[in-house]
Amino acid sequence: MSAIHKLTYGLFVLTAKDGDKDNGCIINTALQVTSDPLQLSIAVNKANYTHDMIMKTGEFNVSSLSQETPFSLFQRFGMQTGREVDKFDGFTDMERAANGIYYIKGTANAAICCKVVQTIDVGTHTIFIGEVTEQIDISDAPSCTYQYYFDNIKPSRKPAEKKTGWVCTICGYVYEGEELPDDFVCPICKHGTDVFEKL
Repeated sequence: MSAIHKLTYGLFVLTAKDGDKDNGCIINTALQVTSDPLQLSIAVNKANYTHDMIMKTGEFNVSSLSQETPFSLFQRFGMQTGREVDKFDGFTDMERAANGIYYIKGTANAAICCKVVQTIDVGTHTIFIGEVTEQIDISDAPSCTYQYYFDNIKPSRKPAEKKTGWVCTICGYVYEGEELPDDFVCPICKHGTDVFEKL
């Protein structure tokens, strides 16, 4: 199966390069728009540093993430800003394509390199349409969709710890403890125990 056929409604690492500076971010839109010539469209937030690089250089790579992708990769490319952080520092799971731009290799199932042929301003985002210059088939691992990411990769939040105590129905002050003393007075509104309810 060619790299372009692995595109799905999944999650991708978009990478770009400007001089000596590389950057990347997570995107969730990468679609084939024509087959002859083979073209790909992506949507990128204008506030993203990678967007600025693509506008300047006119080239980008898209790595299609597989279900084997660890959460640490999403933290690296989705939760850090490339303006202050070198997202590739100490990261070994990448390689440079023929265009000189990094692509993710070990946890992706494909990479596609593009040269921008059209840009469309859609408000907060720019749609880049790129002609495919190289397709890199990496593995047959299934693509990582949003649903798979939320169900299997993203750590689930721990349930909030249930507090024990009493709440003042007048001002909201919380007294922590199993038993409320009979002579207790709310330190905020100065009401007695008769206005307190158990949590």
